[in-house]
Amino acid sequence: MSETILELKEASIFQKESLILAEVNLEVHKGEFVYLIGKTGSGKSSFMKTLYADIPLRQGNGTIVGYDLKLLKEKDIPYLRRKLGIVFQDFKLLPDRNIKNNLLFVLKATGWKDPIKMDKQIEEVLDKVGMKTKGFKFPHEISGGEQQRIAIARALLNDPELILADEPTGNLDPQTSVEVMKVLQDINKSGRTILMATHDYALILKFPSKTLKCDSNRVFEVVQRAV
Repeated sequence: MSETILELKEASIFQKESLILAEVNLEVHKGEFVYLIGKTGSGKSSFMKTLYADIPLRQGNGTIVGYDLKLLKEKDIPYLRRKLGIVFQDFKLLPDRNIKNNLLFVLKATGWKDPIKMDKQIEEVLDKVGMKTKGFKFPHEISGGEQQRIAIARALLNDPELILADEPTGNLDPQTSVEVMKVLQDINKSGRTILMATHDYALILKFPSKTLKCDSNRVFEVVQRAV
C-alpha cells in the first residue's frame, strides 16, 4: 500500500461562520495525480486553503504530509508549507526582480544559506520546467505560460511532498494550458504527488486521472467513463 500523503475524515470546512464543505472523507496517496473540480463558488479554493493552513480545520480530522491540520500551531505553518509546493492561478511572481531573484527570495525566506547550493537548486528547478535560459528575465518580459512554468519551478524549490495547484491554467489559452499540463505530468511521473483544482474539463479529458468533485457542500470521487 502506498504512503498516504493527505487524508481527511469527516472534515467540515468553514469560511468564517459559513459551512463551505461538509463531511469530507478522502485519501491521496504518494505519486497520485488528483483533480479537484467544481463550479466557481463550490468550495475548491477554500478546500485548498485548508490544506495549506490558510483556513483552520475546525471540524473532523485531517493530516497532510505528516502534519495534523486540527492540532497545527501557528509556528508550524511555515514548516508545513515547506513540504508543500503551491501554484496559484495568477502566478504571484514579484514584478520588481528577475526570475532568478524571485526564486532566490523564496529560498532565503525558507532558510537556505549556501549561495552555491541555492544557485544549483534554482538551475535544477528551471531546467525541470524548460526555463533554464530565462533566469535573467523579469516577469513582464515573458508570456503567461512561461510565468506559470516559473511558478511551478518555485513550487519545486523545497522538494515538496505534495504540490497543490489552484487553477494553474485558469489564466492561460488552451494551447499554453496543455503545455503547462505536460510540465505537471512530467513532475508527477518523477514520483511527486499533485492535487490540482481546475474547471478546465478539456484538460481532464486529455489527461485523465483520479477526479474529486465539489458540489452541494460535498466532495466526492467522480468515476470517469471511458469515452
